[in-house]
Amino acid sequence: MRAEIIAVGTELLLGQIANTNARFLSEQLARLGVGVYFHTVVGDNRDRLRSVLEIARSRSDLIVLCGGLGPTEDDLTRETVAEFLGLPLVLDAGVLQRLEALFASMGRAMPPNNKRQAMVIQGGQILPNPRGTAPGQYVEAGGRRYLLLPGPPTELEPMVRESVVPLIQTWTDRESGAIRSRVLRLYGIGESAMVEQIADLLDNQSNPTIAPLASEGEVTLRLTARAADEAGALALIDPLESELRRRLGKYIYGCDDETLAVAVGKELAARGWTVAVAESCTGGLVGEMLTEVPGSSRYFLGGVIAYDNSAKQGLLGVPGEVLARAGAVSTETAALMAEGAARRLGADWGVSVTGIAGPGGGTPEKPVGLVYVGVYHSAMKPWVKRFQFYGDRRQIRIRSAKAALYALWRRVREHGGSGVEPERRE
Repeated sequence: MRAEIIAVGTELLLGQIANTNARFLSEQLARLGVGVYFHTVVGDNRDRLRSVLEIARSRSDLIVLCGGLGPTEDDLTRETVAEFLGLPLVLDAGVLQRLEALFASMGRAMPPNNKRQAMVIQGGQILPNPRGTAPGQYVEAGGRRYLLLPGPPTELEPMVRESVVPLIQTWTDRESGAIRSRVLRLYGIGESAMVEQIADLLDNQSNPTIAPLASEGEVTLRLTARAADEAGALALIDPLESELRRRLGKYIYGCDDETLAVAVGKELAARGWTVAVAESCTGGLVGEMLTEVPGSSRYFLGGVIAYDNSAKQGLLGVPGEVLARAGAVSTETAALMAEGAARRLGADWGVSVTGIAGPGGGTPEKPVGLVYVGVYHSAMKPWVKRFQFYGDRRQIRIRSAKAALYALWRRVREHGGSGVEPERRE
């Protein structure tokens, strides 16, 4: 099955927002064994969208459209696809009822133009959208499959996971046998070093296949197998996963959608422990990553964004003498920040980040990208690690936050009282 993704929205062409939906959809489709051959972006223009659809129909089996399902006049996807396929739009009473109930729950009358979002292409299937007003649609016509999805990633991504992935699995299982994937997530090793350790497996792969992928500060391995059924595909993956874990196990922290924040949360929740964060250069990013995980209130108590030295001193208890002597970006300050967060918020664990994200502020002794991560628990000696990250400000902040989460994950797994000495590499 050849797939094509069409992102609809003039704001994408103007660079006002990034086309993150294409990346997410390509990743999800690849896990299902569906190859994405083309990405297209088109503005909110009926004629240009029709011409893009003509091209897509000539070369792709599955055409996924993102955006343009809103209630306004420039939301043209639904109407243009219906016209292109020669099919009428019909009112779906169930969708209309849900929309009216949604607005009523907010104490508002539904604007008349929202009724457009209850129109479905004849013969199409509604894909529920409990997080917004624009439902998705799936329709088959002329030997092609069309998916119409909302533009906001906060609506599209859960719709894909909850409705689109199960739908596509029914096709692939029926038409090509079951295709299943497992993603191993690694931290602490670069892509090239990882590839060196599994070069023989990569050179001799057939079924299952192995696909390495580098992301910001970490790498992944996607294992994909095809078999008559799901059990058979997973049985092919299992021995390969075991071999990869044997070689790379010390770097593997999670599987599939288990991000670093999810992995940390699982370890903390399993032990009934809590954590607080103290952040300087990351500006709350560690706390944001932790709280993106549903249920994180069980183990995340809160954090302190101590950007200025006065906040480090007043809120976290870092002595002014330490700040004057060692500096805000130092082993001593990172250790005291982590301890201060845990003590002030009453958490079992404290984790801190302090560094120079740039582009300015660096010196020969403390260059841009220098970051210290600290982890505190009352039953262990202070743990601090020095990092030298490269990249722009955004990259350094993301890599710093992930380093903090990984450090916390490792220390929690060591159950606290391991006596790990602080790393002092000034």
